[in-house]
Amino acid sequence: MSTPTTDAMASDFVLPYDLEAHEPPEARGLARDGVRLLVSRGGVGETRGSTEGTRGKALETRGSPEEPPTDNREPRGNNGETRTDTREPHGSNGDVAGTRESAEDTHGKARETRGRGGEISHRTFADLPSLLEPGDLLVVNNSATLPAAVRLDRLAVHFSTEREDGTWLVELRRRMRTASEPYPGGAGGEWLPLPGGATLRLLERETPRLWRARLDREVPAYLHRYGVPIRYSYVDEDWPLADYQTVFGVRPGSAEMPSAGRPFTTGLVTELVSRGIGMAPITLHTGVASPEKNEPPYPEWFEVPETTARQVELARESGSRVIAVGTTVVRALETAALATGRVRAARGWTSHIVTPSAGVRAVNGLITGLHEPRSSHLLMLSAIAGGELLSRSYAEALREGYLWHEFGDVHLILS
Repeated sequence: MSTPTTDAMASDFVLPYDLEAHEPPEARGLARDGVRLLVSRGGVGETRGSTEGTRGKALETRGSPEEPPTDNREPRGNNGETRTDTREPHGSNGDVAGTRESAEDTHGKARETRGRGGEISHRTFADLPSLLEPGDLLVVNNSATLPAAVRLDRLAVHFSTEREDGTWLVELRRRMRTASEPYPGGAGGEWLPLPGGATLRLLERETPRLWRARLDREVPAYLHRYGVPIRYSYVDEDWPLADYQTVFGVRPGSAEMPSAGRPFTTGLVTELVSRGIGMAPITLHTGVASPEKNEPPYPEWFEVPETTARQVELARESGSRVIAVGTTVVRALETAALATGRVRAARGWTSHIVTPSAGVRAVNGLITGLHEPRSSHLLMLSAIAGGELLSRSYAEALREGYLWHEFGDVHLILS
């Protein structure tokens, strides 16, 4: 039997069960902003050669990782328990080679590691205000999550994206004991009876996985009555829609939660603003995740309002950082950015993918979750952090037992 790889950046890496967040942090005895925060400070991307780090030393960059295949989640065990968060670092006795004590905060002592490619420290999300500077701008996604899964006896329909003609992209999934898996069946023109007497007509395949379909009634209202939040196999049980919302979500439209914004609370936002850290919204309605391997990306609707574009430009002109809260925000801002990096107001559809070769123009930092290598998000993270620092950061996350997925821990990347 081959030994499972322990390199979280490797394409054959399989995330251990105990590093998956199986429930919201509140069920583990934590506040929303009590999740752990991995902080990576370093260069601005692979394609720019050596750059100046935050401490004035040139940071060496190296070749970018290969593009990882897309996510294909497999069902895992279900014990239905609500657990207290008493995790020990995964595969470690709690010691991290090369660590040293840094600033002390109310949650204990933060630990920091430094290397040629930048520095890494371990904090909690509530420490975020102390890690940013007055004038920094956080750009957030104000899309709210829909209860986008409608369950039948043997199938589930995941409503993904509304099109301009009133049709929706939907994914058909076969229900299993603990979750669901992609269902390859269906035919153009087929009618599916849904709860409440509704009928869904499949029109044509948009991608190998997604159908363009039309419901015989208004979809958001129908979902709020008959739908539930989309749940994948690593989440052991259903949780209320409120657990899938962020404090910023005011425009319903996302099939899945823009999860980077979940740890923010009204109190934390107040503290950030009181310290002179700005906040500005964009909208990007997320579609369903778990794209099949080699499936081309499909467009998602976004809007960068004029007021946000101006705030981004003011921050850039004053030398302050623009920090995206989530990969969705990076996609929206980079779509709206000109070649010079200037961000303009924009709205429409984007299928933009950020890669190390293309780099980023509009952002200096990112708040995001931890991603498996079978996700194109790692390309974006490499473009912002650089491959070397990102690889070291993920090795630290594994060593320290950070939790992956939407209810897990968080990663702050600062260039």
